[in-house]
Amino acid sequence: MGQRYFIITGTSKGIGKQLAELLLARGDWVYGISRGHSHELESSEEWSGRYHHVQYDLADLTGIDDMVTRVLDEIPSQEADCIGLINNAAMLEPLRPIDQCSAAEISRSLNISLAAPMILSSFFIQHTNHLSARRKIVNVSSGSASYPAPSMAVYGTSKAGLNMFTQCVALEQTGQQNPVEIIAFDPGMVDTELQAVARGKSTEEFALAGMFNQVYEAGQLRSPRDVAIQLIERMDGCNQP
Repeated sequence: MGQRYFIITGTSKGIGKQLAELLLARGDWVYGISRGHSHELESSEEWSGRYHHVQYDLADLTGIDDMVTRVLDEIPSQEADCIGLINNAAMLEPLRPIDQCSAAEISRSLNISLAAPMILSSFFIQHTNHLSARRKIVNVSSGSASYPAPSMAVYGTSKAGLNMFTQCVALEQTGQQNPVEIIAFDPGMVDTELQAVARGKSTEEFALAGMFNQVYEAGQLRSPRDVAIQLIERMDGCNQP
């Protein structure tokens, strides 16, 4: 049986970190992309060198092509049964009414949460079109893509755009000789740093801060590990012969 290789954005914490650990634990290879370091993943001897960290700020769209090319060049593609891309990284802020958001804040958020996954997917498909291995893209979405909320215009728009992007690419891949399997995955409300940011806002800045606090205090948030397990189960069609 060949190997499985996964490129995951946002592996320094939260769902991305849990995804990397679970995939590594079952013998897969992981290339983690994040702005910060993933010290536990990078220093662990348990993974036998199967985790490779790429420190990169996804707000910089101009260097993504070179970065993805370097990563894919490291993957022994002829030995691969499956190569996957999991677009997990996202930016919640600016979490304010749109007239209080600067152009720089809007641009950075949309770059990380929407433009970067689109560009990553584009280059991933381009650079793997010659392979016979199964190819999978998972875009981590959000309920905010479907439910409008005050102060969440930028984040919600990025996730709605990601959902539409996923549907369009799925149609493009229909009928291809080796189509990329692409899905959007909504993890629900998860106990991550994004949630902590939302809870820490004043009600003047973010009207739903109280609701986020209530959900947290009621213990209704899902753990990143449980979400990662569910995402891998959804993706496991990629691992069948």
